[in-house]
Amino acid sequence: MLKKETTGPSVWRYATPLVLLAIVSLPWPSSGQNLAATEIVTRSQEAFHAAGDDMRARLMMRLINKGGRERLREMTMLRTDLADGDRKYFIYFHRPGDVRDMTFMVWTYRGRDDDRWLFVPAVKMVRRLAADDSRSSFVGSDFTYEDVSGRDVDADTHTLTGEEACDTGTCHVIESAPVGDTAEYGRKVSWIDTVSFLPVKEEYYDRRGELARVYTADEIRDVDGYPTAVRRTMTNVKKDHRTEVVFDDVAYDTGLDEGLFAERSLRRPPSDWIR
Repeated sequence: MLKKETTGPSVWRYATPLVLLAIVSLPWPSSGQNLAATEIVTRSQEAFHAAGDDMRARLMMRLINKGGRERLREMTMLRTDLADGDRKYFIYFHRPGDVRDMTFMVWTYRGRDDDRWLFVPAVKMVRRLAADDSRSSFVGSDFTYEDVSGRDVDADTHTLTGEEACDTGTCHVIESAPVGDTAEYGRKVSWIDTVSFLPVKEEYYDRRGELARVYTADEIRDVDGYPTAVRRTMTNVKKDHRTEVVFDDVAYDTGLDEGLFAERSLRRPPSDWIR
C-alpha cells in the first residue's frame, strides 16, 4: 500500500500570493454553475408559461407541410396560476369543423405528473391522457402537449454553456438533458434572452444526436407589461413540416376564476371567456 508523502518541501510554501490568487480564480466546474443554469431555466419557464396571475388569448395555428399545404386550427386559451406554483390551462377549439367544440385541459404540478384531459365532441367522450402522452403531438401539430403547458424544470439537468448574440440582443445558452426516459429528445439547446428570459430559440436533438425539431420566437411584444412571444414556430426538421402560431387578443391579469378549470368545463365550456 502506498503511503502519502509527508516529508520534503511543499510547493504551496513557495507559491507567491499572485500565483495563489490565479489558482483560486480558475473557473471550477462546480455545482454553482449548474445552479445558475437551473435558475435561468426556472425564470424562463415563468416568463414563458406563467406571466401575470392569469392569461387569455386567441390563437391561430397553421400546420404547413413540405409541399406548402396548410391546415388551420383556431382556439382560445385560458390559464390561471395557483399560489403554490401549480397552473391550470383550458383550450377551446373554434375551427375547423372537425375539431370545433373540442376542449383540452391540463393541471400542471411541481415534482409530479400533470393531469390532462381531452374532450372529443364527435364521440362525446372525455379522454384522460396518460403521462407519456405529454410527448405526443398536440392536435397534429409539431408542438407536443408538454410544449403547450411546460415541463418540470427538475425533469432535466441544465448546463450553462455561455452567452451569445441573438435576435433580441444577448442570450444565455443552456444545454438540457432529460433525467431518465422522460422526454422525446435526448438533448435540448436553448437560447434564453438575458433581459426578458423568454426562450428565443430551442433545438431538440434525438437520442442519436440528430437535430429533430427547432422552436423560434418570431415576434416578441410587450403585452400588459409582460414580454410575450406573439408569433412562434416549431419546425420538425426530419419531416420538413412546421407549425406557426399567432397569439391575438392577449390579456393578462383578467381575474379568471379557478372554478372555470373544473372537469365539467370540458363538456360545457365557459362561454363568456371563449367568444
